[in-house]
Amino acid sequence: MDKKTGDGRRQAVSAALILTGILFFLPALVIQGEPVYQREDFSLLPNGETVPFFSSSQPDTATGGRDKGRTVRLLTKEGAVEELTMEQYLWGVVAAEMPASFETEALKAQACAARTYTAVLQNSQKHPEADICGDSTCCQAYIERSAAEARWGLSAGEYGQKIDRALAETDGLGVLYQGKPIQALFFSSAAGRTVDAVEVWGNAVDYLKSVDSPEGDEVPNYHSQVVLGAEEVKALTLTAYPGADLSGDPASWFGEASRNEGGGVISVPLGGVTLTGGQVRSLFSLRSASFTVSWDGTQFTFDVTGYGHGVGMSQYGANAMAKNGSSFQDILIWYYTGAEVGALW
Repeated sequence: MDKKTGDGRRQAVSAALILTGILFFLPALVIQGEPVYQREDFSLLPNGETVPFFSSSQPDTATGGRDKGRTVRLLTKEGAVEELTMEQYLWGVVAAEMPASFETEALKAQACAARTYTAVLQNSQKHPEADICGDSTCCQAYIERSAAEARWGLSAGEYGQKIDRALAETDGLGVLYQGKPIQALFFSSAAGRTVDAVEVWGNAVDYLKSVDSPEGDEVPNYHSQVVLGAEEVKALTLTAYPGADLSGDPASWFGEASRNEGGGVISVPLGGVTLTGGQVRSLFSLRSASFTVSWDGTQFTFDVTGYGHGVGMSQYGANAMAKNGSSFQDILIWYYTGAEVGALW
C-alpha cells in the first residue's frame, strides 16, 4: 500500500469517528438546558388569543416527581386523617371520580381538574384538621388503590396503568385563570350544554360559563325518570318551603319554567314559590336540573337528562372529545372558558 492510499484511509476513518461522536452527543446537545416538560405548544382559542399549554404528544411530559414531592392530609369517611403523597391521593381521586375505561386524554383532564381543585382546597381551611375529605358531596371522592383494583377484577392491571400514565404525563399541571388555580368543578354528564355558574349558585365566574358538550345517549342512564304522587310532592315541598300554596288542583302547582340555552331549568314556580332548577333537583332527588314535569291526573313524572350540577367539565363530554382526537389541554380550555394549562408547583 502506497503512502497516498494509507493517508486517504486514515482521513476517512478519522472523519467517520468524528461523525459518530457528533451523532452520539447530538441528543444531549439538543435537550440540555431545556427540560422536556417546559417546552410549550400553542393552541388558538376562538377569540384569537393564544394560550400556552404542554403537549400530550410527547411521552415524557412528566415533570419528574412534582406530585411525589407534595403531601395531602386526607380526612377519610371513617374520620381519620391520613397523609398521602399528592400522587397517591390523586390516583385514588381519578379512580373514584371517572371510569377508568375512559380515554387516556379524558383521564388526564380529570387528573388536572382534581389536582387544581385540591390545590385550591389546601389553602381554604375548609377542614381545619385536614386539607380535603373523601366525601364527593363535600370535596372529592377517593378510593384506595387496593379497593379500586379489587372492583376492576381482571381489568385491574390495565386500568391502574392508565391512571398511572394520566398522572405521570400531567405531573404538577393544573388549570389556571389569570395565573391562579381555578375552582375546577366537574360533573358527570350534560344535556347538550354545561351550565353557567350564576344559574346554580347566583355568582358569575368568568371561567365557568355555559359551553356545548358532546356526550349523548352513550351515557348510562342519560335519560331517567322520577315518578311521585301528589301527596308526596306536597309533603316534600311544604317541609322545605312552608310558604308554598298547594291547596288547589295538582295540575296547577307547577308554573312555566324558565330555561337556559341547553334546555335546563333556570327557575320554575311551585305553589307560588319560585325555585331554581337546582332546588327542584335537590327537593325531588333528580339526577340533574335538566328536566320536564308532567301531571297525568294521578302522579307527577319528571323526565331528566344528564347527571350532576352541570357546571365546569363534563366527564362524559371530556371522554367524547377525547374519542374525537382532543388532547387533555383542548378539553380543559374548552370547558373552563379563558383558562390555560400550566404548572401548579
